[in-house]
Amino acid sequence: MIIKHQQDVTAAVLAELQRAENPRFREIMSAAVRHLHGFAREARLTEAEFHQACGVIAKLGQLTTESHNEVVLACGSLGLSALVCLLNNGDQGQTETTANLMGPFWRMDSPHYPNGASIATTPADGVPIFVNAWVRDKQGRPVVGAKVDVWHASSEGFYENQDPGQADMNLRGQFTTDDKGHIAFRSIKPAGYPIPLSGPVGDLLRAQGRHNMRPAHIHFMIWQPGFKTQFSQVYSSEDPYLETDVQFGVTQALIGQYVLHRDEPAPDANVTGPWYSLDHHFVIEPGEARLPKPPITGKASGERPTLAVLQRTP
Repeated sequence: MIIKHQQDVTAAVLAELQRAENPRFREIMSAAVRHLHGFAREARLTEAEFHQACGVIAKLGQLTTESHNEVVLACGSLGLSALVCLLNNGDQGQTETTANLMGPFWRMDSPHYPNGASIATTPADGVPIFVNAWVRDKQGRPVVGAKVDVWHASSEGFYENQDPGQADMNLRGQFTTDDKGHIAFRSIKPAGYPIPLSGPVGDLLRAQGRHNMRPAHIHFMIWQPGFKTQFSQVYSSEDPYLETDVQFGVTQALIGQYVLHRDEPAPDANVTGPWYSLDHHFVIEPGEARLPKPPITGKASGERPTLAVLQRTP
């Protein structure tokens, strides 16, 4: 089509997309073109702004490495990750769900542990936490033999892949549910943490007057044939950033009760002093057990990164 008016551009692109053999690809790309072109018209996008946006997109890819994924970080900070998750779980967005963001820090092949083991392999300061989790189906029946991958940040706010000082796969582990659908493990209570600011995500947050904090949480990934693979995060009920999570991930179903015990004996006699407990229940849905491509595949080297915190504009 020879273009006579700006409206012709959209029609020409949509016409060419009809050649695509895959109907789902054709549907997705057609919607993307309509909305992208509509965005440019609604925002009255200038050429300078268009080139600036292209630069941001290019930078997202350039800063994505084996130990850091700026693209996933950006999707989270814009709420897209949370929206896609909720649209695809809880009966396709109709009911409450314990599914949540995968996040940018999941790694495959974390070590297998027996129930009750500790996933803290690097000595560190921090309050011990004892976690019990149960996995059930939509009818309330225990899911036996499910693989449950767990990971979280340290008490200083670093995931092991960010921190050269932590052992490889520290604060990560895989467990298998027993005949009650139950797993248990010991760790240290994670801290809330600021997401990295060194790339376009940091620039976007500064421009919006937002902070970059995530409330403290523990990640879970539940895999069992016959069920949809569920990623989840259980957030600390006492965290001050629950209402303003930079990744928009906090849902009511995933606010966990991290209970502080000061005077009671811990489940492990070797633990003295205060400790936390966390009990949580997950419901997984029938579907295909499929694992996505991990957002990261390795561990950072060199100097430990500096954690910088932005203040939220009143």
